[in-house]
Amino acid sequence: MSFLNDLLGAAQGNEAGGSSLVSVAGQLIEKAGGVQGLVAMLQQHGLGDAAQSWVGNGTNQAVSGEQLGQALQNGGLGSLVQEAAGKLGVDQNQLLGQLSQVLPHAVDHLTPEGQVPAAGGFDLGSLASLAGKLFAGKTA
Repeated sequence: MSFLNDLLGAAQGNEAGGSSLVSVAGQLIEKAGGVQGLVAMLQQHGLGDAAQSWVGNGTNQAVSGEQLGQALQNGGLGSLVQEAAGKLGVDQNQLLGQLSQVLPHAVDHLTPEGQVPAAGGFDLGSLASLAGKLFAGKTA
Protein backbone atom coordinates (compact mmCIF):
# COMPACT_ATOMS: atom_id res chain seq x y z
CA MET A 1 0.00 0.00 0.00
CA SER A 2 2.71 2.52 0.93
CA PHE A 3 6.29 2.88 -0.12
CA LEU A 4 7.30 1.94 3.43
CA ASN A 5 5.66 -1.43 2.99
CA ASP A 6 7.49 -1.81 -0.32
CA LEU A 7 10.77 -0.94 1.39
CA LEU A 8 10.09 -3.39 4.16
CA GLY A 9 9.25 -6.06 1.63
CA ALA A 10 12.55 -5.39 -0.07
CA ALA A 11 14.26 -5.54 3.29
CA GLN A 12 12.50 -8.87 3.96
CA GLY A 13 10.15 -7.35 6.51
CA ASN A 14 13.04 -6.70 8.87
CA GLU A 15 13.24 -3.42 10.79
CA ALA A 16 17.01 -3.76 10.74
CA GLY A 17 16.79 -3.61 6.94
CA GLY A 18 14.92 -0.33 7.20
CA SER A 19 17.47 0.94 9.67
CA SER A 20 20.19 -0.03 7.20
CA LEU A 21 18.55 2.13 4.52
CA VAL A 22 18.45 5.10 6.89
CA SER A 23 22.07 4.38 7.78
CA VAL A 24 23.06 4.47 4.08
CA ALA A 25 21.16 7.75 3.69
CA GLY A 26 23.09 9.10 6.67
CA GLN A 27 26.38 7.99 5.18
CA LEU A 28 25.54 9.74 1.91
CA ILE A 29 24.69 12.94 3.77
CA GLU A 30 27.88 12.69 5.83
CA LYS A 31 30.14 12.00 2.81
CA ALA A 32 28.54 14.90 0.92
CA GLY A 33 29.50 17.27 3.72
CA GLY A 34 26.24 17.31 5.61
CA VAL A 35 22.80 18.38 4.46
CA GLN A 36 24.27 21.58 3.04
CA GLY A 37 26.76 19.63 0.91
CA LEU A 38 24.20 17.07 -0.25
CA VAL A 39 21.69 19.74 -1.27
CA ALA A 40 24.39 21.68 -3.13
CA MET A 41 25.57 18.53 -4.90
CA LEU A 42 22.01 17.58 -5.92
CA GLN A 43 21.44 21.13 -7.18
CA GLN A 44 24.58 20.92 -9.31
CA HIS A 45 23.43 17.66 -10.85
CA GLY A 46 19.84 18.43 -11.81
CA LEU A 47 17.86 17.68 -8.66
CA GLY A 48 17.82 21.17 -7.16
CA ASP A 49 14.04 21.59 -7.09
CA ALA A 50 13.57 18.19 -5.47
CA ALA A 51 16.30 18.79 -2.89
CA GLN A 52 14.83 22.18 -1.98
CA SER A 53 11.40 20.57 -1.52
CA TRP A 54 12.95 18.07 0.93
CA VAL A 55 14.39 20.96 2.95
CA GLY A 56 11.24 23.10 2.82
CA ASN A 57 8.14 22.58 4.90
CA GLY A 58 5.92 21.51 2.00
CA THR A 59 5.50 18.19 0.23
CA ASN A 60 8.68 16.33 -0.71
CA GLN A 61 9.14 16.11 -4.46
CA ALA A 62 9.75 12.57 -5.65
CA VAL A 63 12.83 11.49 -7.58
CA SER A 64 13.44 8.18 -9.26
CA GLY A 65 16.21 5.82 -8.29
CA GLU A 66 17.74 6.42 -11.70
CA GLN A 67 17.73 10.22 -11.24
CA LEU A 68 19.22 9.89 -7.77
CA GLY A 69 21.82 7.42 -9.00
CA GLN A 70 22.96 9.76 -11.78
CA ALA A 71 23.22 12.71 -9.39
CA LEU A 72 25.13 10.71 -6.78
CA GLN A 73 27.45 9.22 -9.39
CA ASN A 74 28.15 12.64 -10.93
CA GLY A 75 28.66 14.05 -7.44
CA GLY A 76 31.29 11.47 -6.59
CA LEU A 77 29.19 9.28 -4.28
CA GLY A 78 28.55 6.39 -6.66
CA SER A 79 31.17 4.19 -5.01
CA LEU A 80 29.46 4.59 -1.63
CA VAL A 81 26.16 3.38 -3.13
CA GLN A 82 27.90 0.47 -4.82
CA GLU A 83 29.64 -0.52 -1.59
CA ALA A 84 26.41 -0.25 0.43
CA ALA A 85 24.51 -2.38 -2.08
CA GLY A 86 27.19 -5.06 -1.76
CA LYS A 87 27.04 -4.99 2.03
CA LEU A 88 23.24 -5.21 2.01
CA GLY A 89 23.24 -7.93 -0.63
CA VAL A 90 20.98 -6.05 -3.03
CA ASP A 91 21.28 -4.81 -6.58
CA GLN A 92 22.57 -1.23 -6.81
CA ASN A 93 19.48 -0.14 -8.77
CA GLN A 94 17.23 -1.67 -6.12
CA LEU A 95 19.11 0.22 -3.41
CA LEU A 96 18.85 3.48 -5.36
CA GLY A 97 15.10 2.94 -5.71
CA GLN A 98 14.82 2.48 -1.96
CA LEU A 99 17.09 5.44 -1.23
CA SER A 100 14.99 7.64 -3.50
CA GLN A 101 12.18 7.01 -1.03
CA VAL A 102 14.18 7.30 2.21
CA LEU A 103 16.60 10.15 1.42
CA PRO A 104 13.87 12.82 1.07
CA HIS A 105 12.58 11.87 4.53
CA ALA A 106 16.09 11.95 5.97
CA VAL A 107 16.77 15.44 4.62
CA ASP A 108 13.31 16.57 5.72
CA HIS A 109 13.95 15.15 9.19
CA LEU A 110 17.27 16.98 9.46
CA THR A 111 15.74 20.31 8.39
CA PRO A 112 12.68 20.66 10.65
CA GLU A 113 12.65 24.45 10.38
CA GLY A 114 12.80 24.35 6.58
CA GLN A 115 16.39 25.58 6.62
CA VAL A 116 19.62 23.80 5.74
CA PRO A 117 21.81 23.65 8.86
CA ALA A 118 25.23 25.26 8.69
CA ALA A 119 28.09 23.05 7.57
CA GLY A 120 28.76 20.49 10.27
CA GLY A 121 25.45 21.28 11.93
CA PHE A 122 23.90 17.87 11.55
CA ASP A 123 23.84 14.94 13.92
CA LEU A 124 23.94 11.55 12.22
CA GLY A 125 22.55 10.03 15.40
CA SER A 126 19.33 11.98 14.96
CA LEU A 127 18.53 9.77 11.97
CA ALA A 128 18.15 6.76 14.29
CA SER A 129 14.81 8.12 15.41
CA LEU A 130 13.77 8.49 11.76
CA ALA A 131 14.16 4.75 11.20
CA GLY A 132 11.84 4.13 14.13
CA LYS A 133 9.28 6.59 12.77
CA LEU A 134 9.41 5.29 9.21
CA PHE A 135 9.34 1.60 10.04
CA ALA A 136 7.45 1.38 13.36
CA GLY A 137 4.54 -1.00 13.19
CA LYS A 138 5.17 -1.75 9.52
CA THR A 139 6.42 -5.30 9.98
CA ALA A 140 2.96 -6.84 10.18
